[in-house]
Amino acid sequence: MDWGSVAGLALGLAALLGGQLLEGGKLAVLLQPTAMLVVVVGTLAAVLLQSRPRAFRRGLLMLRWVFKPPPDRSLEIGRELTNWSLVARREGMLSLERYAKAVKDPFQAKGLRLIVDGVAPAKLREILEEDINAWESAEQQAVRIWEAAGGYAPTIGIMGAVLGLIHVMGNLSEPSKLGSGIAVAFVATIYGVGLANLVFLPIGVKLRTLLQRETTLREHMVSVFVDIASGDNTRVVEERVTHWGD
Repeated sequence: MDWGSVAGLALGLAALLGGQLLEGGKLAVLLQPTAMLVVVVGTLAAVLLQSRPRAFRRGLLMLRWVFKPPPDRSLEIGRELTNWSLVARREGMLSLERYAKAVKDPFQAKGLRLIVDGVAPAKLREILEEDINAWESAEQQAVRIWEAAGGYAPTIGIMGAVLGLIHVMGNLSEPSKLGSGIAVAFVATIYGVGLANLVFLPIGVKLRTLLQRETTLREHMVSVFVDIASGDNTRVVEERVTHWGD
């Protein structure tokens, strides 16, 4: 569990509610289902309109990474690659076939299969880099739904406030209700700006950081696969993976 994310979300909510209480306001004023409906559903609609269904679903699934990030596999993979290099040097490239069948990561399995098939190092790098680019592009589209939500939410919050003000203006015959009506109308703006800057945009930044970590790891793996395919000494691989977990 990433307690930093939990603490950040809790502190952001506490700041909003605490500020309302310190100003002498009531928490009930901030609980407006209509405003929340307009902002959340409106933002969802806008994101759906601009996104491909597959990217949207993937983006929602990636949300769990915010609170439970995927483990950093750098050291583990570094040890595996070093071992594969040693096996290839001692037993030959074909000996890696059993590892290609056993490994669970499709990217690692693909790299091993290319080595076993005798693909030239330059061509191997080209194939794996194309694989990384395609994977990264799909993942970035998924992350982008949260960044898009952070862009749309404030504007839709303003739209909600305007709708509320239209309702208030329709009741000008009751001046005593104008103040509270206007206050309620602007709650939609708070929802829009608050969700964008305390939830959607931070989620997007965190997911992009995790994605960059995985992309960098895959790029390092490509270099090692090329070393193995070239028949380089295992010491070269060891030097490459030494600082992966730093």
